[in-house]
Amino acid sequence: MSSPSDAQADVGRARPGRGPAALIPSSSAGLMDALRVGVVVLGPQAQVLLWSPLAEELLGWRGDQVVGRPLDRLLAGWDGSGPSRDATAPSAEQLVVEVMRSGGWVGRLRLRHRDGRLVDFEGRASLMVDGEGRPYIPVALADARLVHRMEHDLAVVDSVIDNSPLGIAVYDTGLRIVRVNQTLVRMTGRSAEEHLGRTIDEVIPGETGRELALVQRTVLETGRPVVDFRTRSADGVGFQSASYSRITDRAGRVLGITSLVMDVTERIAGVAKVERARARLALLNDVGGVLAGLLDVRRLSGALAEVLVPAFCDYAAVLLLPQVAGDGELPRGPHRPGTPLLLQGAAWLPGEERAGEYLRVGRLMGFPEDSELGRMVAGRRGAWRIASRAEIRDPEALELGVGSVLAAPLRARGTVLGLLVVGRDAGREGFDEDDLTLAAELADRGAAGLDNARMYARERQGALMLQRSLLPQHLPRLPGIEIAYRYLPGSTGAEAGGDWFDVVPLAGGRAAFMVGDVMGHGLRAAATMGRMRTAVRTLAGLDLPPGELLRRVNDLSEDFAPGPDEPMMATCVYAVYDPSTRICSIAKAGHLPPLLVVEEYDERGRATCRVRTVEMPEGTPIGMGAADFAAVAFEPVEVEVPRGAVLVLYTDGLVEARGEDIGEGIDRLRRVLSRPHDCLEDACDDLLSTLVPASEPDDVAVLMARLGELPKGGEASWTFPRDAAAVHEARERVRATLTAWGLGGLVDITALLVSELVTNSLRYARGPIDVRLVRGTTLLAEVSDRLPDPPRARSAHDDEEGGRGLQLLARTARRWGTRQGPQGKTVWFELALPGT
Repeated sequence: MSSPSDAQADVGRARPGRGPAALIPSSSAGLMDALRVGVVVLGPQAQVLLWSPLAEELLGWRGDQVVGRPLDRLLAGWDGSGPSRDATAPSAEQLVVEVMRSGGWVGRLRLRHRDGRLVDFEGRASLMVDGEGRPYIPVALADARLVHRMEHDLAVVDSVIDNSPLGIAVYDTGLRIVRVNQTLVRMTGRSAEEHLGRTIDEVIPGETGRELALVQRTVLETGRPVVDFRTRSADGVGFQSASYSRITDRAGRVLGITSLVMDVTERIAGVAKVERARARLALLNDVGGVLAGLLDVRRLSGALAEVLVPAFCDYAAVLLLPQVAGDGELPRGPHRPGTPLLLQGAAWLPGEERAGEYLRVGRLMGFPEDSELGRMVAGRRGAWRIASRAEIRDPEALELGVGSVLAAPLRARGTVLGLLVVGRDAGREGFDEDDLTLAAELADRGAAGLDNARMYARERQGALMLQRSLLPQHLPRLPGIEIAYRYLPGSTGAEAGGDWFDVVPLAGGRAAFMVGDVMGHGLRAAATMGRMRTAVRTLAGLDLPPGELLRRVNDLSEDFAPGPDEPMMATCVYAVYDPSTRICSIAKAGHLPPLLVVEEYDERGRATCRVRTVEMPEGTPIGMGAADFAAVAFEPVEVEVPRGAVLVLYTDGLVEARGEDIGEGIDRLRRVLSRPHDCLEDACDDLLSTLVPASEPDDVAVLMARLGELPKGGEASWTFPRDAAAVHEARERVRATLTAWGLGGLVDITALLVSELVTNSLRYARGPIDVRLVRGTTLLAEVSDRLPDPPRARSAHDDEEGGRGLQLLARTARRWGTRQGPQGKTVWFELALPGT
């Protein structure tokens, strides 16, 4: 060993990064840097032989200031100027004596810093002897505060590890366990000795251990921590959550990894319970949405079954009493034993073809009176479950692989409407008590929806029956006019509405066409529609102009209202066509515009259809202006109709679509009408199949009329001057014309009635007299004059020769009436043709 003076010189010159020591990396550099250990070498006389650079840094004394001097000069109170020496701290001589005696010493020293302050150190001294037997005492000094802090930190770490409720393990770089706490020992069921030195896949064999080993290797190599990695626990029953992070020292050297393991079985069970509760609420919400959107018993039954698969079960069936499925009356008392049920809704998992035969919609199923389902139908028990496959007795259910069954009565207003029966496959978790409670709630909601649908169907059926009875049962045959129509009530998603149509034959071969729509749905709308149609038809018989007719209907609108607080509103279009002039007069009250379809042919004879909208004033809906009749006007328009053109009247159900402008629907209607059709019936079918969806949301009424002319040779007219000879001449012309038409059986009565009307015109009117005969489905005769006032019937005395003309007309004619025209009035009558 070198002399102390040489060693002193070496230590004094040593600096970080210089000398041989700098070439050898220290394995504990990070820890030593943290402790900041200074080294002092003492001789046998407690004199300082060596003074390290770190000691110089800790106390501020240079080596040349202390080397060769006694250490007592640095101890607290050595010169009497400082505080008294700590009684527990030895003097330099005592320290040397103790080391020489025992070979070492550990304790606390208080040394004076060069600036005068006292610094506490934790010291460790040992005896060293060189080759010649000379003793040296190296003393390692570390700042007591740092040592205490590190001891505290280590104590905390030990306490956390040993007392932690989490399982903690420390792994080296070979991923072998070097430390494990008792919590993890309890979790794995192995002793601490069985953990140490082993890898995780050796402690936990199988797929779980291999999976954890792979995660640990990834953390060790990448340094990216893994948090909450869940696996099955060692017993295979519970669940554990493991988190891993890499360990490095202050120098950045990788030392291994740590793991924290937590038993999360209860947490997962709690989460699963919450998730199940959430799923049940979601299922109830879904069922509520299905029930709210449907009002048809069969569709609702099917939708209820479908919404339960696979969210709640693998098979679902809704069985109803036949009278519930058929919208009939429910029995007042308990159901008879063995009452069969009709399978109305069913659902199953995809790929289960066998279920289609067993759960066939329309199948009638009966249950023994003493069975659980039989008692349920009879109202003698509530929801019931079979938790295991061993309890199932139905061979068909066993063949399907059903392992668990739930059944609940569909009960509404104290009456059992049917059963909800659901099943799960044997490979799925069986139904529990919570599922039984949920099934009862589902059944209650389903029963309420089914009962509402049943009652709605009955009301709707009544409204439809009323509506259909109020609509025309057949339309008249009119000369020169072809008619086709369609009426569709709204789908089951909507109540019966107030759409209507009608055709009324008028005098002179003319015809009135009308289509209307009373706002609202249900029985009241249907009844209001019937009153309005009756009023329009009655006023049409008065042969009023279209605008005047709508005005009078509007005047009556308050009488049409369903109630005092329910105002009536309706739209209507009314058209009168005269085949002799091919003029169509149209007025509308807030209704959609009529369309006119004209067939045209090109040079090759190919037919094309041109569709145009009849432009006319909109008009106020009926009832909207009921409070101020004087302000309401329905201005008519007159359209000259090309020969064979088709007038199309319709309601908004044909063209209206949600979220779309009504004009787009009318454009679609025009495109369909522009196609060539063989007849009006084909055109109506094309309209409905193209424009009306499968479940139309509103009523649809369509009326199409091909407007032609009177048959050739079927009309004759004359104008006579106001002269007494006009009666004779009119009678002769009528006789000749009817004879030529082959209507000899009507000659006498027609001539008599015409002469009576001409005589009245001669007596009371001014100007010429017009006579007209029209042969159609009846024989029509008209006498017109320039007097606007209609004739009045009176009772003639026995001695009077006149006054009996109108009485004779009323007794003889099939129909008769008067109408006003722009130049006067017309009195007309009809006679039935022979053989009709």
